[in-house]
Amino acid sequence: MSRSRHLRDVEAVDPTLHPLHGFPSLAELIASDHDHTTLVFKRFDRLAARNLLYFQSELAVMQAKQDKFDAEDHGILSDLDTKECAMNWEKFKAEAEGGNNDKQAARMKLAMDIRKKLKEYSTLDEMGLTCTPGKALLFESTLAILKPPPSRTFDAIYDKSRLFNETTKQWNPLLGGCSSTLYSTNDDLVLLKQPEHEDRLTAFVHKYLPVLFSGKRNGNLAYVPERRIARFVTIISILIAVILLFAAIITLYAISSPKAKLAMVGVYMLFFAGSVGLFTTAKRSEVFAATAAYAAVLVVFVSGNLGSNT
Repeated sequence: MSRSRHLRDVEAVDPTLHPLHGFPSLAELIASDHDHTTLVFKRFDRLAARNLLYFQSELAVMQAKQDKFDAEDHGILSDLDTKECAMNWEKFKAEAEGGNNDKQAARMKLAMDIRKKLKEYSTLDEMGLTCTPGKALLFESTLAILKPPPSRTFDAIYDKSRLFNETTKQWNPLLGGCSSTLYSTNDDLVLLKQPEHEDRLTAFVHKYLPVLFSGKRNGNLAYVPERRIARFVTIISILIAVILLFAAIITLYAISSPKAKLAMVGVYMLFFAGSVGLFTTAKRSEVFAATAAYAAVLVVFVSGNLGSNT
């Protein structure tokens, strides 16, 4: 058997070599990134919002029915059983399950319906996630916090979600039917694994220097390992910090005028604060603390003997 025929036979048996166009090929793209930066899916904001609105309306109807029952019970002043059922759960349950008190049975049924609906509203049981319960409202807020994929990731997904038709010379959606527009825009997409480093320096390297870190290729797509970029950005950040410190020390050592030294301290403080703000994800309080520590080092240097060239 020739080698070419053997390869054709292997490809025919093993679909992972050349997965079918559609869900198989798109799934392979998403799963092939070990950094999980391609876990991009539709958020369905309109459907999620409508689902919560429906839940709210159902609960509002139940609340109105509960208020009506309470008003009826409050108006019956001579009915001691009703008052006792409103105060004693055991009595309420016994009357409702006894079979002779339709009024309390209706109220018990409403209470159980409210409990069930609140559980559906507040947990993920209706989504089949009974093993990992969580609040639906908090679940939606978590989705709202998650950011859409970066433009480079979306471009890669969008490129792989289309096929070029040689006959019509046009790009056609990879998925058919209503799924054809799932990855047409970046507005309603969400990246499940958010980048660990989202500072401006990392974004700059991702956007303008990815060719320096590109690894394996999948067709016309190149994978850029996040660890390589993170390591590079860490080295650059350390170098910037060291340069700012030693440049300030050398400058202050060379200057003899006290006023000029104070001016240079202010200049280097601005440089340092700007570097921390631009190149890291530090909060404002952390920027203030780091700048204060940097300024303290410079002030100690200026006030000591090392700050004088005499």
